[in-house]
Amino acid sequence: MNPTDLNRLQLLVSNTHSIKKEFPWQHASLMRLAALLYAVEDREADLSSIRTCHESIKQSTGALSMFRGSLSFGLSAMLSLNGDPPGALSDTLGAYEEMKAYSFKPSDYLVVAAYELAGGAQPGRRTEIVRRALFFYDGMKKNHPYLTSHDDYIFAVMLGLSELEPEPALVRMEQIYAQLKPDYHATNSLQALSQVLVLGDADAAALDRLAELRSTLRERKLRMDKTYTLPSLGLLALLPTEVRLIADAIEQADAYLREQKGFGGWHVQEQERLLLSSAVVISRSVNEAARQLSSPTLAAVLTNLIAAQQATMLASLTAITVVNSSSN
Repeated sequence: MNPTDLNRLQLLVSNTHSIKKEFPWQHASLMRLAALLYAVEDREADLSSIRTCHESIKQSTGALSMFRGSLSFGLSAMLSLNGDPPGALSDTLGAYEEMKAYSFKPSDYLVVAAYELAGGAQPGRRTEIVRRALFFYDGMKKNHPYLTSHDDYIFAVMLGLSELEPEPALVRMEQIYAQLKPDYHATNSLQALSQVLVLGDADAAALDRLAELRSTLRERKLRMDKTYTLPSLGLLALLPTEVRLIADAIEQADAYLREQKGFGGWHVQEQERLLLSSAVVISRSVNEAARQLSSPTLAAVLTNLIAAQQATMLASLTAITVVNSSSN
């Protein structure tokens, strides 16, 4: 196994256990999300900082605020990783209110989208990015009125933060969706996959790699073409790495996690475990690619790839948390 992957998987496991001990009342998926956020940064979970951020959210919002909803603990972990948690929270609250003023509806997804907007928008450009995000969202809604909903807010913001021209990007998104529909069917996951591929500047070769990677993983009984993992499958296909090596890394990471206490089949659903495994592999691969780049054009593509990786991880784990929380 790649040493970086192993180190981050070990951190994921140890962070999860330390978080569970400190915050036993939190939802298990939220604990793993927080643990993953720290692991991909090569850091042990800062329990004190997470607790402080959680208290700050309570003190800064009303009892019925979405910021106190099912994603509150996940947001606390994201804020705790920021160099200026109080400033990041203030900016996130401001971004949230501005997005609501532009017709985005309150939801757990909007909370995460607002955090990404606050952290990614350059000073003075937030309103412009909100308008771009709304243009992307409205375009997706026009093309797929029954599929597009609050769960698309995170990708709408990521697309808004990118340098992509909205109209051509929406056209390309629809082309990819139509091309992949016969194999993946018309689902929310396929729409998210098309968003990922557009953010990653996917060409015909990337779509061929997607099919090859899907087949290779299925041969190993690793189904990453399902609801929560399909967007990550697209991101894996965008990596500048041989398909076999990607499949090896996912297989090794998943096998490692399955053997760890609290990560076996009785505790974590297969899709979530594959999502955690792929997030570790993707984060390492993107960082490796960044160190090898010299072309400004490739650097721009990588910037989108990093955004896509972050959006995919947060959107998918947010969806798992929301569904699991509503079923309890």
